[in-house]
Amino acid sequence: MKLFWTLCVGLLLCAGLQAQELKVNVTINTPKLQTADESVFEDLEKEITEFLNNQKWTNDVFEEDERIKTEIVLTISEELSQTSFKAEMSIQSVRPVYGSNYETALLTHQDKDIVFTYNQFQPLEYTENVFTDNLTAILAFYAYIVIGMDYDSFSPFGGEPYFQKAQDIVNNIPPTIASQVPGWRSTDSNRNRYWIVENLLTPRTRPYRQAMYDYHRQGLDVMHKDVSAGLAMMTNAIEQIGEVNRNYPNAMIIQMFANAKRSEIIEIFKGASSQQLEKVISVMQRADPSNASEYRKLRAR
Repeated sequence: MKLFWTLCVGLLLCAGLQAQELKVNVTINTPKLQTADESVFEDLEKEITEFLNNQKWTNDVFEEDERIKTEIVLTISEELSQTSFKAEMSIQSVRPVYGSNYETALLTHQDKDIVFTYNQFQPLEYTENVFTDNLTAILAFYAYIVIGMDYDSFSPFGGEPYFQKAQDIVNNIPPTIASQVPGWRSTDSNRNRYWIVENLLTPRTRPYRQAMYDYHRQGLDVMHKDVSAGLAMMTNAIEQIGEVNRNYPNAMIIQMFANAKRSEIIEIFKGASSQQLEKVISVMQRADPSNASEYRKLRAR
C-alpha cells in the first residue's frame, strides 16, 4: 500500500511538471483614468495572466523551456461604467532560433477594438465553443493565433487546427454582441480579428503560411551552420510573401508580417548578396510602403 501511494504521488508530481503552452507576461496601463480603483486592474492583470498561462490550449505536452513567450500590454483608455472598459491591446510573441540565443518575433500586433466587462473577484473562465464574455473570447482568440503562428513556423501548416479554433471563436460570437462591440465582423473594418483569421485560413494566402515555415525553420534555424543557405531560403520566403501581396492586395497578415519582421530583415540582409538584397527591397517596400525608405537604406550598407 505504501508503494502504491508513493507511485501515485510520483505520477502527480510528474504531471505537475508538464507546462502549459503559453508563457505570457501581462501589463495593464491606465494612463487616462483618474478615479478608477487601481486594485481592480491589479486583480485583472493577475486574472489574465493566470487565464492564459494555466489554460490547456492544445493536446500536446510542453516542457517549461518550450512554452511560447508572449507579452501583452492592455492599455485602458476609458471607463465606460464601473465594470466596463475600452482599451487597446498589444501582443508580441517570439520563438527561439535554433543554435543561437536569438529570439525572433512571430506576432507584433496592436488591437484597438477592445471593449470588455470585468467584475473584480470573479475569475475568468473559458469553455470551448461557448461564448462567455468578450474579454475571454478575445484572450482565447489571441492564444490560438499565437499558438498557430508558432506551430506554422516549425512545421508546414502546423498551426491549422489552432487557426480553426480561432475562427470558431469568431463564428460563436452572438450577433447581438458582435453588433455592440467592435472587432468581430467583416463590416467593422478591414483590420480586425475577423480579418486576421480570414487571412490565415483563406486559400489565397496559403503560400504565405508555407513561407512562414521556410523563413523560420529552413532559413533562420540554419543560419548558425550555413549563413548562405539560410539567407537564400529567407529570400525565397520573402518572395513568396511578395506574391501573396500581389494576389491579395492589402491583406492584413502582410502588414502584420512587416510589423514583426521589419527590423530583423533590415539587420540580417545587411549581409546578403546584392541580388538577394534587391529582391527583398522590391518586396518589402511594396508590402510595407510606409517604411519603404528604411529598406532602401540597405543599399548603402
